[in-house]
This record gives sequence, structure tokens and C-alpha cells, in this order.
Amino acid sequence: MLSKINKIILKKNKSKIICLTAYSKNFAEEIDKHADIILVGDSLGSVLYNYSTTRKVNLNNMIEHSKSARKGIKKSLMVVDMPYQTYRNKFEALKNARKVMKLTKCDAVKLEGGSKIKKVIEHLIKKNIPVMGHLGLLPQSTRGKFKFKGKNALEKKKIMRDSKLLEKLGVFSIVLECVETSLSKKITNSLKIPTIGIGSSIYCDGQVLVTDDLLGLNVTKIRFVKKFADMRKLINQGVKKFKLEVMSKKYPLNKHSY
Repeated sequence: MLSKINKIILKKNKSKIICLTAYSKNFAEEIDKHADIILVGDSLGSVLYNYSTTRKVNLNNMIEHSKSARKGIKKSLMVVDMPYQTYRNKFEALKNARKVMKLTKCDAVKLEGGSKIKKVIEHLIKKNIPVMGHLGLLPQSTRGKFKFKGKNALEKKKIMRDSKLLEKLGVFSIVLECVETSLSKKITNSLKIPTIGIGSSIYCDGQVLVTDDLLGLNVTKIRFVKKFADMRKLINQGVKKFKLEVMSKKYPLNKHSY
């Protein structure tokens, strides 16, 4: 576990870090061939359950999907999001993080926030729970329309200060979500640990996207999403072919029958 984390840290300033989401064995198996980090994100709430917010995702959701994804992961570092209201204090956080680590056999957990959860992160790391940080746009605590962060001096100062704090506390990397370009560059250059960007410019040490977004499974107009494949088209083609062969009695053949 620690050797995998060290490998991620050592990529800083040497090689871009690839991070993608997976919520099941089949997806994880294929992503594992290309990624450095596989994140079982609470984004599964909107991707799989059509929730309007990640705040509806619970610990059991995360654990069950993580157990499935774990079966497909051999080489990548596996990180699991701690869902909303599972780390309100350091005792609750430790109890839930230990449960996640034990049941999913993941390598680390990810928590959203900076100074507000300082004691929580400090406690987890002290108790040997590896933590990935998350700053900028924080979906679990954001209500209303999502907006990029770092557009004014006050925001910039806070995010910069929080990034330094998280590094000092011992997180091994930080996700920067929707952070203004010059700020994400400044943070990345000032830290010894890697930054993983999502909507936070090319200057981060790595990039993360929701896999369903990049494959075109989710219909979205989010600015930072680029569609690298059209899986909806492939699904449509496959299902259409199945239907035609069933209707024309070409399937199943004798070789498909007992």
C-alpha cells in the first residue's frame, strides 16, 4: 500500500498521473490497464443513481461498489471517497474509514475540505489511514449551482493556505476541482505532493475525470468534460443487432443452446 502511494508521490514533476473513476469490477478491470489511481467516487450518486447531489450517497453505497471495483484492480492505487456526514468528527471518521479500508481493501480514502476538517485528517493519518485531500469546488458542501473557485483574492488565499495545511498534515496528494488556472499552477508548483486536477488546468500533476463522462455515457455540458469515446453509440449498435437477430430467429443458434 505505502509503496503504491510512494510511487504516486515520486511521479511529481516527472510523469503525469492518470486517475479515473470506477464503480464496478468490469470497468475497473479495463481502467486498471491505463490508470495510476482508480477512484471509487461518490459521483456514483449522480452517475448510477441519478441523485441530484452526492450528499445522498451513503457509506454502504460506497462500500458495495468499492468491493466490486476492488476485484478488477491489480496495479492501480485504489482510493475511496468518504461520503457526506461520515467524517463529522475525528472519532466518526476513524470508525468509518477503518470500516471502508477493512471491507473494501482499498489503499486510501479521500475527504473534502481543508482547515475545517484539520483535526479529522490529522487523526486519520496518525492512525495510519492514508488520505487524499480535495480542495476547490467541494460537491458535498456546495448547494446550488457549481462555480469555479479562486476568482477573488480571498478565495485564492484560502485555497492556497489549505493546500499547504493538507500537505503539512500528511496527505499524499490533493484533488483540485474547478480551481482557477493561475492558482492551480501556483499550488502545484509550491507543493511537494502531487495535485490531481479536474477542471483545474493542464498545470496539475495529474488529471481525473468521471469515466462515464469521458466515454460519453453521461449527457453533460460541464466545461471540463471531453468525450473521448461514444459508448452510447456502441451500446445502441449492440442492442439493435441483438434485437434484429432475435426477431429474425438468427439467435440463439444450436451452439448457444443446451
